[in-house]
Amino acid sequence: MSHPTSFDTQEFNRLIRARRSIQPVQFVPGQVIPDDVIEQLLENANWAPTHKRTEPWRFVVFSGAGLQKLAEFQAALYKERAGEKFQQGKYEKLAANPLRCSHVIAIGMKRHAEVPEVEEIEAVACAVQNLHLSATAYGLGGYWGSGGITYLEEAKPFLGLGPDDRLLGFFSLGYVQQQPGKNIRKPLAEKVTWVRE
Repeated sequence: MSHPTSFDTQEFNRLIRARRSIQPVQFVPGQVIPDDVIEQLLENANWAPTHKRTEPWRFVVFSGAGLQKLAEFQAALYKERAGEKFQQGKYEKLAANPLRCSHVIAIGMKRHAEVPEVEEIEAVACAVQNLHLSATAYGLGGYWGSGGITYLEEAKPFLGLGPDDRLLGFFSLGYVQQQPGKNIRKPLAEKVTWVRE
């Protein structure tokens, strides 16, 4: 049975399976993605599903000298908050990673009281998936990281977020030095139950 479509479903399926998490150390140093491409990725993110049309996703895009600003802020905040758990290697990574990227996008969630918070988080995750799939379609590397300063309250004002909002991580973008190999998933049958009667 054929299903009429207005686009290439095989290419769409290939795109989804080609998506990978590619970390900044795998990016081509100094190669910058044009801003109009970044804007297209964000436009696609903006079309994510959203309950009650709250559109809770908020993005702050760091590029150029902004990457240094982010690097300095997150490394300093980590050092200030880490106390006895401070790790020099983690500090150095927070200071270096943004500078390996073409762009870093802070992922925020604007809280709307009329919608359960989990549904707002899910909407933002859908937006990030749109962003990541779009990056893959453009042949770019992307990585959604939620470590470092992501869950520190002190990070929110730097990114224009209020106390009830959430910072859900940072999406790093760059050109890839070497395309990743084949990805694998466990069989779908292990994760799906059909109820037909």
